[in-house]
Amino acid sequence: MATVTVKNIPDELYKRLKLSAEINRRSINSEIIVCIENNVISHRINIDEVLKDVRQIRQLTAGHPIRNEEFNQAKAEGRL
Repeated sequence: MATVTVKNIPDELYKRLKLSAEINRRSINSEIIVCIENNVISHRINIDEVLKDVRQIRQLTAGHPIRNEEFNQAKAEGRL
């Protein structure tokens, strides 16, 4: 397994990393590996799950139609 040394980590970033490691009950090294994995390894999208979520949201909002004029007015007022 490879070893990497990271130098000159800004203090604030290190504090956040350390806190995240504590919250997740991991070592800082393990937390760094998780962060790298989450940002480097691509995740496949499960289209069936996405469609299921979209359909649920559509059902929740079906009884609340909004006209284009209302939408544009809300946008103009900074409410969206």
